[in-house]
Amino acid sequence: MLKWALIFLVVSLVAGALGFTGVASGAKTIAKILFGLFLLAFILLFLLAWGAGELIF
Repeated sequence: MLKWALIFLVVSLVAGALGFTGVASGAKTIAKILFGLFLLAFILLFLLAWGAGELIF
C-alpha cells in the first residue's frame, strides 16, 4: 500500500510539473488516502503485536 502511495505521489509531482493540474490533484488525493490507510494499518498491527507480546511473556 505504501508503494502505491509513493507511485501516486510521483505521478502527482510529474503531472504538476508538466501543468496537468487536474491529474496532479487527483493523484495527490489518492496518495493521501493510501498513505492514511497504510498508517492506520501499521498502527493497528503494531498495537496488536504489542498486546500479543504481553500475553506471551
